[in-house]
Amino acid sequence: MSATESMSDEAIGTVAVDRDGAHRTLSRTQAFVVTLAGLLAAIGVALDPALAGVAIHHGFFAIFLVGGLTRLAAACTPLRPERAPPLADADLPAYTLIAPLYREAEVVAELVEHLSALDYPSDRLQALIVLEADDEVTRAAVRAIALPAFVQVLIAPPGAPKTKPRACNYALERARGELVVIYDAEDMPDAGQLREAAARFAASDARLACLQAPLRIEAPAFPLFLPSQFRLEYAAHFEVLLPALARWGLVFPLGGTSNHFKTAALREIGAWDPYNVTEDADVGFRLAAAGYRLGVIQRPTWETAPTTWGQWFPQRARWIKGHMQTLAVHGRGLVARQPRNALSMVLTLAQSVASSHLHGPVMGAAIIMAMADYLPDGTFSFPVWDLMLYVLGWGSAAIAGARGMLRAGAQPKSLHLFGMAGYWILQSVAAGKALHQFVTAPHHWDKTLHAPRSGRMRP
Repeated sequence: MSATESMSDEAIGTVAVDRDGAHRTLSRTQAFVVTLAGLLAAIGVALDPALAGVAIHHGFFAIFLVGGLTRLAAACTPLRPERAPPLADADLPAYTLIAPLYREAEVVAELVEHLSALDYPSDRLQALIVLEADDEVTRAAVRAIALPAFVQVLIAPPGAPKTKPRACNYALERARGELVVIYDAEDMPDAGQLREAAARFAASDARLACLQAPLRIEAPAFPLFLPSQFRLEYAAHFEVLLPALARWGLVFPLGGTSNHFKTAALREIGAWDPYNVTEDADVGFRLAAAGYRLGVIQRPTWETAPTTWGQWFPQRARWIKGHMQTLAVHGRGLVARQPRNALSMVLTLAQSVASSHLHGPVMGAAIIMAMADYLPDGTFSFPVWDLMLYVLGWGSAAIAGARGMLRAGAQPKSLHLFGMAGYWILQSVAAGKALHQFVTAPHHWDKTLHAPRSGRMRP
C-alpha cells in the first residue's frame, strides 16, 4: 500500500487556553441572559397566556419575514461568476486534499477513485485520508486499495473529542500545500474544481481566504420525500443564497466540504474548532473576524442525499446544534462587534436556528386554531396579514429553490416545492433534539452513514 500510517501520540485538535470556542458552551453572561429570558417567558405565560401567545406569534413572523425577504433578495440577485484566467501547469500551487473518514469502509474506494479523477498535476497534489485509531474496518478497506502515489493515510491518535475537525487539524499539521481543501467520504468533485479555485486565488487580493464550491445533490433513484427536499434545500442554499451573500460582501457559513482555503490563513486563525460539530460554519466566521473574506466558485461537488429518517434526523440535529454553538461563540466574540459580520450572522445562523425551532410549534398551533375556528360554523376567519406572510415566506423559499435547481441544471417540480412546508415542520423535530444535546451532550458527533453509489442515479 502506497501510504504512510502515523501513530503519533502528540495531542491534536486542542483549543488554546486563550482562544474561545465551543468547548465553552455558554459564557456566564450568556447563561444568565438565557436563564432570565426563560424565567420572564414562563412568568409571562403564567400571568397572561393570551398576551404571551401574541408575542410569540409576532416574534415568529418577524423571523419568518427576515428569512423570506433574504431568500427573495438572493433569488433576485443576478449570478455573475467571477472568472480568472486559467493557470499553466507550471504555475499551479501545491494542493493538499484532506478527507477525514470514520466508519466509511463501503465508500472509501469510490472516494479514492474520485480524487484520482481530479484534473491537477499529481506531483502538486497531496491527499491525506485521516482515519481513527479504533476504526479497523475502514483501515482494512483502505489497505485493500492500490492507492495513488499522492495519497497518504494518517491515523489520528486516540483522544477526545472524536470529531471531524479534530481529524482535519491533525492532517493540517502535515499539509504541504499552499492551498487546502476538505472532502467528505461521499464526495465526487468536478474534475476541474482545483484548477478553478487555484486560478481564483491567484487573481484575487490577499484578503480572499476561502472559496466554497457548490454542493449538488444527485437525483435520487426514487423520488422519495426526504431526498427530494434535501436536494431542493441544497440548491437554494449553494446556488442562490451563498453566491448572493458573497456578492453582497457578507460572510456566510461554509458547507462541510469542498471549501478551499489558503493554508497560511487557516493556520493563522488556529484552524478548526474541534469541539464545534459544524466546524465549517464556525471557521468561516473566524476568517471574517480576522479580516479575511470568502467567495464562491462554479464547479460543483456531487453528494448523495440521506434517504431515510434514520440518516436525515441525526444529521440535521447535529447541524442545528452546531449552528447554536457557532452563534454562542461568535455572539460573545469579535463578530458581534463587527456590524457587517454581525448582520450576516443574524441573516444566516440566527434566523435559521430560530426558524427551525419555531416552525413546527407555530405551524401546529396555527393549524389547531384554524380547525377550531372552522368546526363550529364551517368558515375560516384567518387573519389576512398572517396569510400574506405565509404566502411570502413559502413563495420566496419556492422561488429560491426553483432558481437554484435551474442553476444546477435540473428542473424544479411543483410537488417538491409545495412539500417544503412539511419539511420545515420536520426540521423543528430535529431542532428539539439539537436543543437537548446542546445542553446535555454539546460535543457529541452524530455520525451520518453513507452508502456506495452503486444503483444510484448519477448527476
